[in-house]
Amino acid sequence: MEVESNVNLSMREVNCKLGMFTRPDGSVFISQGETAVIVGIYGPIEVKPHKILINKASVETHYCPKSGMPGIADKLCESILHNVCEAALASALYPRSSIVIIIQEMQNCGGIIPCAINACCLALLNAGTDMKFLFASASCGLDDEGNFHLDPDDLFLETAAASFIFVFDSIGKGLIASHTSGSFNLAQYQSALELCKKAAEGIFDFYKSTIKKDLKDKI
Repeated sequence: MEVESNVNLSMREVNCKLGMFTRPDGSVFISQGETAVIVGIYGPIEVKPHKILINKASVETHYCPKSGMPGIADKLCESILHNVCEAALASALYPRSSIVIIIQEMQNCGGIIPCAINACCLALLNAGTDMKFLFASASCGLDDEGNFHLDPDDLFLETAAASFIFVFDSIGKGLIASHTSGSFNLAQYQSALELCKKAAEGIFDFYKSTIKKDLKDKI
């Protein structure tokens, strides 16, 4: 497929470290450019009586900003993370229990939501939690001249005409979540969707190489 000249396909460098902490059942530090988060997974663990679900696990997500109390944007991020993780987890295998996901923002230089989503998937893999599918997120922005920029940083987003975040599953690369802002038309939405889907394929490959390296280091 030929790439159009008005598309920037470059992504910021992604690095991660699995199992950084001993207390959580799974943990990961991941950075995407200068944006960085830490995720810890606890569970399945005993659940409080008022949160017990008879037929599946209760999924809790807690997003902690770098400093201060969570604001509206932080709660939005937490809600997106919760919906994605709850959809992916095989929670029916863990009835009457709880799976708790703690996301700690370390630095937000743009793209914090897709970075946190990808960190959650890697942390769940590190914890050995059963999932119906893996998930990966990518973002892009649209400038005033109609050019797309993959994985935009905060400087670009300040003046972007629109921004897009998509989350895909690992089975058929189907769309499981999206979040958009700004002004755009249907054709631009479809272009952003295809651009991010290609980027997500690279993220799934990154998961594979990361897990293989982690297993090799443990041998």
